[in-house]
Amino acid sequence: MCSCWVIEPGDRADYIFVMVFYGQSYVVYAVWAVLLCTAGFALYEAEWTLMIIALGTLLASLVPAFVADRLHIRIPMGFYAWIVLFTFGTLFLGEAFDFYERFAWWDVAMHAASAMGFGLMGVVFALTLFEGDKYAAPAWAISIIAFSFALAIGTLWEVFEFAMDTLLGLNMQKSGLLDTMGDLIVDTIGAAIGALAGFAYLKGRERWGLSGMIAEFVRRNREMFRKAPKD
Repeated sequence: MCSCWVIEPGDRADYIFVMVFYGQSYVVYAVWAVLLCTAGFALYEAEWTLMIIALGTLLASLVPAFVADRLHIRIPMGFYAWIVLFTFGTLFLGEAFDFYERFAWWDVAMHAASAMGFGLMGVVFALTLFEGDKYAAPAWAISIIAFSFALAIGTLWEVFEFAMDTLLGLNMQKSGLLDTMGDLIVDTIGAAIGALAGFAYLKGRERWGLSGMIAEFVRRNREMFRKAPKD
Protein backbone atom coordinates (compact mmCIF):
# COMPACT_ATOMS: atom_id res chain seq x y z
CA MET A 1 0.00 0.00 0.00
CA CYS A 2 1.09 3.62 -0.11
CA SER A 3 2.74 3.40 3.31
CA CYS A 4 5.87 2.58 1.30
CA TRP A 5 6.20 6.32 0.71
CA VAL A 6 8.64 7.99 3.08
CA ILE A 7 6.91 10.45 5.39
CA GLU A 8 8.76 12.43 7.99
CA PRO A 9 7.35 11.99 11.53
CA GLY A 10 5.30 14.92 12.64
CA ASP A 11 1.62 15.41 12.21
CA ARG A 12 0.10 11.97 12.76
CA ALA A 13 -3.20 12.89 11.13
CA ASP A 14 -1.42 14.03 7.96
CA TYR A 15 0.60 10.82 7.88
CA ILE A 16 -2.50 8.60 8.12
CA PHE A 17 -4.31 10.65 5.49
CA VAL A 18 -1.42 10.30 3.03
CA MET A 19 -0.96 6.61 3.81
CA VAL A 20 -4.60 5.75 3.17
CA PHE A 21 -5.54 8.04 0.30
CA TYR A 22 -2.36 8.65 -1.67
CA GLY A 23 -0.78 6.16 -4.05
CA GLN A 24 -3.70 3.74 -4.36
CA SER A 25 -4.67 2.00 -7.59
CA TYR A 26 -7.18 3.55 -9.96
CA VAL A 27 -9.54 0.68 -9.17
CA VAL A 28 -9.69 1.74 -5.51
CA TYR A 29 -10.26 5.38 -6.42
CA ALA A 30 -13.04 4.37 -8.82
CA VAL A 31 -14.81 2.31 -6.13
CA TRP A 32 -14.55 5.15 -3.62
CA ALA A 33 -15.90 7.61 -6.20
CA VAL A 34 -18.90 5.37 -6.92
CA LEU A 35 -19.65 5.02 -3.22
CA LEU A 36 -19.39 8.75 -2.54
CA CYS A 37 -21.53 9.65 -5.55
CA THR A 38 -24.11 7.06 -4.58
CA ALA A 39 -24.20 8.36 -1.00
CA GLY A 40 -24.68 11.91 -2.28
CA PHE A 41 -27.46 10.87 -4.65
CA ALA A 42 -29.15 8.83 -1.91
CA LEU A 43 -29.01 11.82 0.44
CA TYR A 44 -30.57 14.04 -2.21
CA GLU A 45 -33.34 11.51 -2.89
CA ALA A 46 -33.79 10.71 0.82
CA GLU A 47 -32.92 7.05 0.17
CA TRP A 48 -31.56 6.49 3.66
CA THR A 49 -30.95 2.74 3.39
CA LEU A 50 -28.90 3.15 0.22
CA MET A 51 -26.94 6.01 1.77
CA ILE A 52 -26.14 3.97 4.88
CA ILE A 53 -25.00 0.98 2.82
CA ALA A 54 -22.82 3.17 0.58
CA LEU A 55 -21.18 4.97 3.50
CA GLY A 56 -20.88 1.73 5.46
CA THR A 57 -19.13 0.06 2.53
CA LEU A 58 -16.78 3.03 2.20
CA LEU A 59 -15.95 2.84 5.89
CA ALA A 60 -15.43 -0.93 5.72
CA SER A 61 -13.03 -0.48 2.79
CA LEU A 62 -10.96 1.96 4.85
CA VAL A 63 -10.76 -0.15 8.01
CA PRO A 64 -7.99 -2.48 6.74
CA ALA A 65 -5.77 0.51 5.96
CA PHE A 66 -6.14 1.97 9.44
CA VAL A 67 -5.67 -1.44 11.09
CA ALA A 68 -2.54 -2.00 9.00
CA ASP A 69 -1.23 1.38 10.11
CA ARG A 70 -1.79 0.54 13.77
CA LEU A 71 0.06 -2.77 13.30
CA HIS A 72 2.80 -1.12 11.19
CA ILE A 73 2.01 -3.33 8.20
CA ARG A 74 2.32 -2.19 4.58
CA ILE A 75 -0.35 -3.74 2.36
CA PRO A 76 0.63 -4.14 -1.33
CA MET A 77 -1.42 -2.03 -3.72
CA GLY A 78 -2.83 -5.03 -5.57
CA PHE A 79 -3.93 -6.84 -2.43
CA TYR A 80 -5.57 -3.72 -1.02
CA ALA A 81 -7.45 -3.29 -4.30
CA TRP A 82 -8.63 -6.90 -3.89
CA ILE A 83 -9.92 -6.10 -0.39
CA VAL A 84 -11.76 -2.99 -1.59
CA LEU A 85 -13.32 -4.81 -4.55
CA PHE A 86 -14.45 -7.67 -2.32
CA THR A 87 -15.98 -5.25 0.18
CA PHE A 88 -17.69 -3.40 -2.67
CA GLY A 89 -19.02 -6.63 -4.14
CA THR A 90 -20.31 -8.25 -0.98
CA LEU A 91 -21.70 -5.22 0.88
CA PHE A 92 -22.65 -2.65 -1.74
CA LEU A 93 -23.56 -4.68 -4.82
CA GLY A 94 -24.68 -7.69 -2.81
CA GLU A 95 -26.94 -5.79 -0.42
CA ALA A 96 -27.87 -2.47 -2.05
CA PHE A 97 -28.49 -3.95 -5.50
CA ASP A 98 -29.42 -7.46 -4.35
CA PHE A 99 -26.79 -9.22 -6.48
CA TYR A 100 -27.00 -12.31 -4.28
CA GLU A 101 -30.61 -12.85 -5.34
CA ARG A 102 -30.31 -11.58 -8.91
CA PHE A 103 -27.25 -13.63 -9.86
CA ALA A 104 -26.94 -17.20 -8.62
CA TRP A 105 -23.16 -17.17 -9.14
CA TRP A 106 -22.52 -14.01 -7.10
CA ASP A 107 -22.31 -15.79 -3.75
CA VAL A 108 -19.94 -18.35 -5.29
CA ALA A 109 -17.69 -15.59 -6.63
CA MET A 110 -17.55 -13.81 -3.28
CA HIS A 111 -16.76 -17.01 -1.39
CA ALA A 112 -14.02 -17.91 -3.87
CA ALA A 113 -12.44 -14.46 -3.66
CA SER A 114 -12.47 -14.42 0.13
CA ALA A 115 -11.07 -17.96 0.37
CA MET A 116 -8.19 -17.11 -1.97
CA GLY A 117 -7.47 -13.97 0.04
CA PHE A 118 -7.44 -15.88 3.31
CA GLY A 119 -5.21 -18.48 1.66
CA LEU A 120 -2.66 -15.77 0.89
CA MET A 121 -3.00 -14.45 4.44
CA GLY A 122 -2.35 -17.97 5.73
CA VAL A 123 0.88 -18.15 3.74
CA VAL A 124 2.00 -14.78 5.09
CA PHE A 125 1.08 -15.84 8.65
CA ALA A 126 3.08 -19.05 8.34
CA LEU A 127 6.07 -17.16 6.94
CA THR A 128 6.06 -14.74 9.88
CA LEU A 129 6.60 -17.72 12.19
CA PHE A 130 9.94 -18.31 10.43
CA GLU A 131 10.72 -14.61 9.82
CA GLY A 132 10.42 -15.18 6.08
CA ASP A 133 12.89 -18.07 5.85
CA LYS A 134 11.70 -20.08 2.83
CA TYR A 135 13.69 -23.11 3.88
CA ALA A 136 12.75 -23.33 7.58
CA ALA A 137 9.89 -25.68 6.68
CA PRO A 138 8.92 -27.63 3.54
CA ALA A 139 6.91 -25.64 1.04
CA TRP A 140 4.12 -28.20 1.17
CA ALA A 141 3.86 -27.83 4.97
CA ILE A 142 3.45 -24.05 4.80
CA SER A 143 0.91 -24.49 2.01
CA ILE A 144 -1.11 -26.90 4.17
CA ILE A 145 -1.06 -24.38 7.04
CA ALA A 146 -2.33 -21.69 4.67
CA PHE A 147 -5.01 -23.99 3.24
CA SER A 148 -6.18 -24.99 6.73
CA PHE A 149 -6.26 -21.36 7.88
CA ALA A 150 -8.40 -20.24 4.95
CA LEU A 151 -10.77 -23.20 5.22
CA ALA A 152 -11.15 -22.65 8.97
CA ILE A 153 -12.26 -19.06 8.36
CA GLY A 154 -14.82 -20.24 5.81
CA THR A 155 -16.12 -22.89 8.21
CA LEU A 156 -16.46 -20.38 11.04
CA TRP A 157 -18.49 -18.15 8.72
CA GLU A 158 -20.87 -21.01 7.98
CA VAL A 159 -21.23 -21.63 11.74
CA PHE A 160 -22.03 -17.92 12.13
CA GLU A 161 -24.71 -18.12 9.42
CA PHE A 162 -26.26 -21.16 11.10
CA ALA A 163 -26.25 -19.39 14.47
CA MET A 164 -27.91 -16.28 13.04
CA ASP A 165 -30.59 -18.33 11.29
CA THR A 166 -31.27 -20.39 14.41
CA LEU A 167 -31.17 -17.65 17.03
CA LEU A 168 -32.55 -14.66 15.10
CA GLY A 169 -34.71 -16.34 12.50
CA LEU A 170 -32.70 -14.99 9.55
CA ASN A 171 -32.19 -16.75 6.23
CA MET A 172 -28.45 -16.44 5.68
CA GLN A 173 -28.12 -20.11 4.67
CA LYS A 174 -30.77 -19.74 1.97
CA SER A 175 -31.36 -23.41 1.03
CA GLY A 176 -29.85 -24.79 4.22
CA LEU A 177 -27.54 -27.77 3.84
CA LEU A 178 -27.12 -27.35 0.08
CA ASP A 179 -26.09 -23.71 0.51
CA THR A 180 -23.67 -24.56 3.33
CA MET A 181 -22.02 -27.43 1.47
CA GLY A 182 -21.82 -25.44 -1.74
CA ASP A 183 -20.11 -22.59 0.10
CA LEU A 184 -17.66 -24.96 1.79
CA ILE A 185 -16.78 -26.60 -1.54
CA VAL A 186 -16.08 -23.19 -3.08
CA ASP A 187 -14.11 -22.20 0.03
CA THR A 188 -12.03 -25.36 -0.35
CA ILE A 189 -11.21 -24.59 -3.98
CA GLY A 190 -10.39 -20.95 -3.21
CA ALA A 191 -8.24 -21.90 -0.22
CA ALA A 192 -6.37 -24.43 -2.38
CA ILE A 193 -5.66 -21.76 -5.01
CA GLY A 194 -4.30 -19.39 -2.34
CA ALA A 195 -2.18 -22.17 -0.84
CA LEU A 196 -0.81 -23.14 -4.26
CA ALA A 197 0.16 -19.50 -4.81
CA GLY A 198 2.13 -19.73 -1.57
CA PHE A 199 3.76 -22.95 -2.79
CA ALA A 200 4.75 -21.20 -6.04
CA TYR A 201 6.25 -18.31 -4.07
CA LEU A 202 8.27 -20.65 -1.86
CA LYS A 203 9.57 -22.41 -4.98
CA GLY A 204 10.76 -19.12 -6.47
CA ARG A 205 7.92 -18.62 -8.96
CA GLU A 206 6.85 -15.19 -7.76
CA ARG A 207 6.95 -12.88 -10.74
CA TRP A 208 3.21 -12.33 -11.22
CA GLY A 209 -0.28 -13.12 -9.97
CA LEU A 210 -1.09 -14.22 -6.44
CA SER A 211 2.44 -15.41 -5.66
CA GLY A 212 3.66 -11.97 -6.75
CA MET A 213 1.39 -10.41 -4.12
CA ILE A 214 3.05 -12.53 -1.44
CA ALA A 215 6.49 -11.48 -2.66
CA GLU A 216 5.45 -7.83 -2.65
CA PHE A 217 4.11 -8.12 0.89
CA VAL A 218 7.41 -9.60 2.07
CA ARG A 219 9.39 -6.86 0.31
CA ARG A 220 7.35 -4.11 1.92
CA ASN A 221 7.50 -5.58 5.42
CA ARG A 222 11.16 -6.56 5.78
CA GLU A 223 11.11 -6.05 9.53
CA MET A 224 8.69 -8.99 9.79
CA PHE A 225 10.66 -11.20 7.39
CA ARG A 226 14.29 -10.63 8.34
CA LYS A 227 15.39 -14.02 7.00
CA ALA A 228 13.71 -13.64 3.62
CA PRO A 229 16.08 -13.65 0.62
CA LYS A 230 17.09 -10.17 -0.56
CA ASP A 231 16.00 -9.00 -3.98
